[in-house]
Amino acid sequence: MVIIYGNRVQLDPIKARLSDVIHHCMQTTLGMPEDKRAHRFIPMDSEDFYYPGGRSDAYTVIEINMMQGRTVETKKALIKALFSKIEDELGISPVDIEITIQEQPDHCWGFRGLTGDEAKLNYNVKV
Repeated sequence: MVIIYGNRVQLDPIKARLSDVIHHCMQTTLGMPEDKRAHRFIPMDSEDFYYPGGRSDAYTVIEINMMQGRTVETKKALIKALFSKIEDELGISPVDIEITIQEQPDHCWGFRGLTGDEAKLNYNVKV
């Protein structure tokens, strides 16, 4: 699951395109299937969204929650792909993008009535 936070004025007009870019990067880097898109956008009013100095109103936070199993190299490749593709496709500078990856063991996930360690996934987590 991916959660995206940003200034409402900046984020609302680009949500669909940003979702496409994020999903493309997750497909090419992690091997996620086309139908495995779980994005949650949280557009915030400017008075509720404080961010570090040196950033513009395009400042965007991307939190990626996933099962443990990807290598350090794979996770770094995903982060770098997101920086590059978001800048190329949406014109948002990498200085305005913050990405965190949060991993949990598969038994800590629940979906389709099962825990992650019980589910039969149609993609590989060990990449």
